[in-house]
Amino acid sequence: MNTLLWVLVGLAAYSMATFFLSQRGLLPDSVRIRGPFTTIHTKRGRDFIDWIATPKRFWRAWTNLGVGAALVIMAGMFLFLLVQGIAIARNPPAPSQVNQPQNFLVIPGVNDFLPLSVAPEIVFGLLVGLVVHEGGHGILCRVEDIDIESMGVFLFTIIPLGAFVQPDEESQRNADRGGRTRMFAAGVTNNFFVTFVAFALLFGPIIGSIGVASGMAVQGAYDGSPAAEAGIGQGDRITAVGGVPVGNESSLDAALLGTDARTVTVEVDGGESAADRARRTVDVERSLIVAGSVAGNPANISVGSDPIGVTRVNGTAVYTRTGFAEAVGEDRFARLTTDRGTVTIPVGAYLTRVVADGPLAQAGAPTEPGVIVTAIDGRRVVSSTELTRVLDGTAPGETVPVEVYHDGSVETYDVTLGENPQDGNGFLGVNIFPGTSGLLLTDFGVQSYPAGTYLELLGGDGGPDASGLSGAIGESPLATVYVSLVLPLASLVLGIPNFPGFTGSVSNFYAVAGPLGFLGSGVFLLANVAFWTAWINLQLGLFNCIPGYPLDGGRILRASVEAVVSRLPIADRDRVVTTITTGIGLTMLASLLLLVFGPTVLGG
Repeated sequence: MNTLLWVLVGLAAYSMATFFLSQRGLLPDSVRIRGPFTTIHTKRGRDFIDWIATPKRFWRAWTNLGVGAALVIMAGMFLFLLVQGIAIARNPPAPSQVNQPQNFLVIPGVNDFLPLSVAPEIVFGLLVGLVVHEGGHGILCRVEDIDIESMGVFLFTIIPLGAFVQPDEESQRNADRGGRTRMFAAGVTNNFFVTFVAFALLFGPIIGSIGVASGMAVQGAYDGSPAAEAGIGQGDRITAVGGVPVGNESSLDAALLGTDARTVTVEVDGGESAADRARRTVDVERSLIVAGSVAGNPANISVGSDPIGVTRVNGTAVYTRTGFAEAVGEDRFARLTTDRGTVTIPVGAYLTRVVADGPLAQAGAPTEPGVIVTAIDGRRVVSSTELTRVLDGTAPGETVPVEVYHDGSVETYDVTLGENPQDGNGFLGVNIFPGTSGLLLTDFGVQSYPAGTYLELLGGDGGPDASGLSGAIGESPLATVYVSLVLPLASLVLGIPNFPGFTGSVSNFYAVAGPLGFLGSGVFLLANVAFWTAWINLQLGLFNCIPGYPLDGGRILRASVEAVVSRLPIADRDRVVTTITTGIGLTMLASLLLLVFGPTVLGG
């Protein structure tokens, strides 16, 4: 709150100071002040725009394509915002990270999904978007013989927010309706073109030059875990455990489960940027901890900032997950001795969701929370890993017995398996919590970074680290563009961490080769520039297609309505045009306000 207060005080002081200077004529005529907003006007550069606008037939043909695309997108944006606004008004969602007002601003560090680590690339993409957008308006002004009154930059105090081209109003009114429409559509047309070029470069030679480095990428280690105590952390790659090569999270898990030794030797690659943490070998002394838990787990354990140690199972000292499974044996229940006391729980794979029309539910199993799979196809299941392993060896259409615990009793159901959409194996129609009985048990304690999944979603070769999400979403250019748009919000849409780009903190997880391999680590910078330039230009183009004044979509809407109404036998055409455009504009404004502030105001 103190920071916000100082920001507000600073804005008020700036506004009062600039108002004082403006009232006394101490500011140049080219500088105009409206509260904390400043515009700087100039007439320089008009000759350059005249020169660029020389091939008038080309620019008219180009923007005619843009007008058609803009009209289609305008209709889509109208329907989207209208439906979203009605849905929020009727059933306001609870406030969450994604619908916080600051996350509608394209400001790195302020927007939770735009990290400061890629602020230069984001700012570059924004500047490119603003220049080509306003430049498009300026070029088509001269193509359509509309005079330019001034050009300039738009500032929030001293922070540049955009550029503008201000057409001469009288000259604009004298231009024909088609010329005005092309001029208004020129900006979004150029934004979409930049988006196309940037995505083409990204999905082509840039991503084709990036591969996944060998080893398991470490996103981080749980505080107090054995790995953290051994100095393994974010940015490291684990390449071997006990002499067994590690290529991804699955192979790391297999290597750890393959031995019950309390101390394991781990080979780690920290990358070239971490001289003190480069390739090294560390000994990790394992201990069993609960690093996380699901609400309502049978042990009634909630994990805070510190992990909870598990020391004994059924009276037997345990240090590893393998030792845990051996101590449980064929028993369906086990007595756990933890740092918080002793508790007896059913042991198995905890299901966070049983799909109502899925195979397990259709066999008669309960769909309420708290279902735990304890055996499948005659094989004891102690954890999510074992349940997944058994299902990987099944095929769709097989009927297998599934033993589940729920609400104090154990029942067995004959389940005809469905098809897993990601890998084609047998499918229960459930969501599985990682670990045992709703407890995230680990004897190592690292979290993997989905480097291969990101690369695969961007059209590259994700290798064995990929999750198969791209196949589930669909392989097509439009699907790839959609995925790229939601990658900064991946935690909400795809269930994986948000993608920051190929930043320095994750560059150790990738290897450079292919057509642009000669650039070395410069490929990562090029990838970030292309990704964020495409992302921001597409956002600018879509936003400006909203059919509401003063956006380009609102101006195109008015010109289009005028063209239709002019052919109708109506006396007061101007009033009809104003009524239609104002009504649509106010609807869009209300929908935007509901989208931005509705969850906080109505759902709080």
